[in-house]
Amino acid sequence: MTTVGTASADPGEVDTGWLEVGENRVGTPVELPVAVVNGAEDGQTLYLQAASDGDELNGVGVIRRVVPGLDPAELSGTVLVVGIVNYHGYLVEEHRNPIDDTKLNRTYPGDADGTTSERLAAATYDVASRADLILDLHQGSTSRMIEECRVRCGRRHRLHDECLELAKTFDTGYVLDQKGPNGQLARAGPDDGIPTIDPELGGAYGLDPDSVDVGVEGVFNVLRGYGFLDGTPERGTQVRATGFEQYGSPAGGLVDFGFELGDRVATGDTLFTVTDAFGRTKDEVTAESSGVFWRTRRLPQVATGEYVCSLGTDLNDY
Repeated sequence: MTTVGTASADPGEVDTGWLEVGENRVGTPVELPVAVVNGAEDGQTLYLQAASDGDELNGVGVIRRVVPGLDPAELSGTVLVVGIVNYHGYLVEEHRNPIDDTKLNRTYPGDADGTTSERLAAATYDVASRADLILDLHQGSTSRMIEECRVRCGRRHRLHDECLELAKTFDTGYVLDQKGPNGQLARAGPDDGIPTIDPELGGAYGLDPDSVDVGVEGVFNVLRGYGFLDGTPERGTQVRATGFEQYGSPAGGLVDFGFELGDRVATGDTLFTVTDAFGRTKDEVTAESSGVFWRTRRLPQVATGEYVCSLGTDLNDY
């Protein structure tokens, strides 16, 4: 029998339940939704989680389709799931945990006796560290962004190639291969010998059906590619970026973009123009490198120095 919180499943069974992590301000339990899908045949263990950033809902949309779509009779191995990690941020539609004003995906592997965010990280990492592979489902918050997979361990890490292969198998079409900040699950997992990636499933207010579709197919690609399910993953052409450039606005006003997400950009191309309220051009910003138009702010109004867009650079095609 495999157990996560109150969810327990024998081989060939599925169960859902709750993982208790302390109490909220009312004094009632903080309980995270969990699931165990225990395959009829032996195999590896996959861990899935979503919404460690409380306003990133596309991963939740993926999990609510993946779990009911898995037949344990056809599964070799086990899938462990925490459907919503940032309990407090999720309730109030905020990116950070409002209890301690912390970005939860900077606190892994956590501390069972620490802050609220550290306790959530410790409880979920206790489940994740039982796995052979980890998928930490994210999105570009409420910005506009392409679907991509992030390899965050760094290219000199002993597990880099395994993490990169996992990202290619998930296959969003784009990979950002750049070492991430300390405290990310996609850093902590590889440090403990577990290939881990951070699929970033677009960016949206609420759920974006197209990005959720990409995430669902990505999870099933991994399940097929690593022997959990029969079949072969479908892997198309993918673009890998090892650099990431962010651009801010040199003036206040309204932004007009020169490219669509996913477009190729050459050095010197105009990324965006800033106008005043009467359409008069105040300034324009050009690309410092060639790359892919990767991410943008969603609303057009900007202040001086405010974030506008990002390029993925130093590209390789696979």
